[in-house]
Amino acid sequence: MSQLFEFWIFVWGFDSARYLFGAGGVALVLYGCCPRFSERRRIQARRAQAADMRREVGYSLLTTAVYASVALVTVELERLGYIRHYDDISIYPLWYTALSLPWVLVLHDAYFYWVHRLMHWKPLFRLFHLVHHRSHTPTTWAAYSFAPGEALLMALFVPLYGFFFPVHEWVLFGFLIIMIVRNAMGHSGVEFHPAWWVDSPLDVFTTVTHHDLHHQRGRGNYGLYFTWWDRWMGTEFEDYRARFREAARGREHAAA
Repeated sequence: MSQLFEFWIFVWGFDSARYLFGAGGVALVLYGCCPRFSERRRIQARRAQAADMRREVGYSLLTTAVYASVALVTVELERLGYIRHYDDISIYPLWYTALSLPWVLVLHDAYFYWVHRLMHWKPLFRLFHLVHHRSHTPTTWAAYSFAPGEALLMALFVPLYGFFFPVHEWVLFGFLIIMIVRNAMGHSGVEFHPAWWVDSPLDVFTTVTHHDLHHQRGRGNYGLYFTWWDRWMGTEFEDYRARFREAARGREHAAA
């Protein structure tokens, strides 16, 4: 029992550090290193309050506790042979390991989109997703600000992926880093993408405005990394590109 608790503490500490460094790092770059740029590119006029950020950090640390608990089960399932992680890169062809990272991101985006939409179903919303939507003007600290039920649903993706696909440990680590940094960026409230983004092939990737509109309106724009599920399913806001261009031009331009 003591070994299990020590492992849980280790994983919780790792995930908490990953969250704090990811969310804090994005905040430091935007508001510490580039304050004038970030002020000009703020998407909402409303500002988050200190109480909002304290709530976001508190729930995010609760989320990492849920993640650590799921990790205990994942390790046991791996021991029993149901989940396949590997550290010897020679076990599978090099192309398989190389393509695993983009593949896991594509699958995670699909999982996130449909689970996210499910949590917006009225009978489930209050129990699973209301906590996250208390952040009407999200900050980077809202990246993992979930109720325990939502945290559990988000955590289940990793063991589910490992059940169907063998995954190298460094691919899994890279995915976890990309996930938290991308999540923190999407909740930053600062549109740092260039104004030409939505008129280029890069429009398949979501912007900060894409997810910020979801928090403002409480629906729509459900995707995480990519825009295609929202477009295929008709859940992207029709004025998304116009709102993006407005944010990307900056407040000084808009006021001129």
